[in-house]
Amino acid sequence: MQSFPTRRRRLLTGVAATLGAALLPRLALADSVADVKKRGKIIIGIQGDNPPFGFVNPQGVQDGFDADVGRMFAASLGVEAEFVPLAVANRIPALTTGRVDVLFATMAMLPERAKAVQFSKPYVANYITLTAPKATVVKDFADMGKLTIGVPRSSAQDTQVTQHAPPGTTIRRFDDDAATIQAMLSGQVDAVGGNMFYLPRLNAQKPGTFEDKIEFSRLYNGACSRLGDKEMNAALNAFIDHIIADGELAKPYQKWMNMAPPAFPASVEGIPFTAS
Repeated sequence: MQSFPTRRRRLLTGVAATLGAALLPRLALADSVADVKKRGKIIIGIQGDNPPFGFVNPQGVQDGFDADVGRMFAASLGVEAEFVPLAVANRIPALTTGRVDVLFATMAMLPERAKAVQFSKPYVANYITLTAPKATVVKDFADMGKLTIGVPRSSAQDTQVTQHAPPGTTIRRFDDDAATIQAMLSGQVDAVGGNMFYLPRLNAQKPGTFEDKIEFSRLYNGACSRLGDKEMNAALNAFIDHIIADGELAKPYQKWMNMAPPAFPASVEGIPFTAS
């Protein structure tokens, strides 16, 4: 006959195993579109500090280009949008662990990222630059080796600066875009790896001081769902096709970028748009 402590220990072990089995699928499997509709809201990961793409406005509300597009996607599903502001390095983990349902989070379409998340078709274009004060001489990649360069950790800028800077270049990695820009303004770094909005943000603080020195690449951003989630990926692609075709995408483009949407490519090398 088993002692009470033995029976109790086995009972607790069994309960723990049952709870673990119940919890694991919730973390590992994506909510279907039907589940999202039943819940009545879609949880969207977005950058919280990168205007005009995503930021928290003075009223404490998530705002910006990606916020507007995210709300449009929620409306297309007939649900509310709930935003989770994320730092650059936390975007993919938040999606893959189930903290958010999708990402509208300035996600540049890079092949290494496509191994971890499913990209949609592109819905916004961006370019990656090296930005520095006008007085700083940068004529080519070799000149980067003389500088201390700031980048947001795990960002497209981080990838481009790391790839093109000479060996031994001092690269300082910050948690997000805001911290990287502040490092430039405060003189902690000589230059920054930026996107198309770094230059106006920097010159808004110190007018006429900064310029783009090198353009590394032109990129496209996509929305992201979890790998293998064909239903969410299909919903995102249908939504993007629709807002491009009917002109709805032009509204946030004009509002936040003062320009018309570009022509988007039918394919991006190394990036499948359709879940397999």
